[in-house]
Amino acid sequence: MTALPSAVRESRDAHDAAAPVGTPSDVDARQVLDRCRALVRPALREAVGRTHPWVGEMAAYSFGWCEVGGTPADGSGGKGVRQALAVLGAEAAGAPGRTAVPGAVAVELVHAFSLLHDDIMDGDTARRRRPTVWKAYGTGPAVLAGDALFALAVETLAVAPGGPQAVRLLSGALQDLVRGQADDLLFTTRPWTGPERVRPAEYRRMAEHKTGALLGCAAALGALLGGAPPATISALDRAGRHLGIAFQVVDDLLGIWGDPAVTGKPVHGDLRERKKTFPVLAALDSPADGRLPALLESATDPGTAATLIEESGGRAAGLAAARRHIRAADTALSAVPLTPGAVTELRSLLDFLVRRDL
Repeated sequence: MTALPSAVRESRDAHDAAAPVGTPSDVDARQVLDRCRALVRPALREAVGRTHPWVGEMAAYSFGWCEVGGTPADGSGGKGVRQALAVLGAEAAGAPGRTAVPGAVAVELVHAFSLLHDDIMDGDTARRRRPTVWKAYGTGPAVLAGDALFALAVETLAVAPGGPQAVRLLSGALQDLVRGQADDLLFTTRPWTGPERVRPAEYRRMAEHKTGALLGCAAALGALLGGAPPATISALDRAGRHLGIAFQVVDDLLGIWGDPAVTGKPVHGDLRERKKTFPVLAALDSPADGRLPALLESATDPGTAATLIEESGGRAAGLAAARRHIRAADTALSAVPLTPGAVTELRSLLDFLVRRDL
């Protein structure tokens, strides 16, 4: 079996070959993320500080800023992709990145809220190699903390210049996020085979809603707060949505074949949990071996299941889908006039998020 890092490099190389000259190759995406995080973090901390102290502690714990009990910690709280997309959305529209800070804070708060609730719904006990908030503080407190983060997000946007339109944009993304989460939960109840099984096209729609909607909203909010015209706002939203699908598909590939030292997840973890991920669904369209559905259902031999998924074309289909949606995101960025430097940094994030062999 081919190791995933080379598979992800395949996806990266295909993207590089299709991208315009001078896009991601000469930009360090980590530096872009660090720059945007430094711009946004003071406002994000200030927002969290406005909550009830106990709720604020749980929020700070979720961002990696403290341990249980409030002892300071120096965790990054994740890559900060959504806040970076907001900042770059404003800069791509020709505005200073600071104009996007309310939008960046809002989407980061909504993302954290969604993770707190997702972890409860999925029963996940660890995130970023630490106990999840519900595991550390209890289910009820974690729900409360998530609700507080959501309220903070709306408040942050409502008082910003252009707040009403920004809140409407965020509300639409949240409707999509809930729709995607509902579909994802319902997928678990559907059979592996037969007319009621989940199709890859359904999965792509779910991924666009659950993951892509907020990524698109982040970039679009930055553009909106930066005074961009509707066509630019729409183009950045489309780019983010395609990025979200590619991101989710690559995450699925890593969930089966990823290196645990890189992903922080056990090898074949998604197969052990019987997750209906994109490579699995694509393989079930034309399984090379009739044993595959039973192996997926039993989850007793994930190694063999992974081999059969690859032999059935699931891995190749996942890579092809990631490439296709990254090209679509790149096309959306090319469809409207944008500031070249910010577009270069946006493209560096596309590359960074789909290769994730770092």
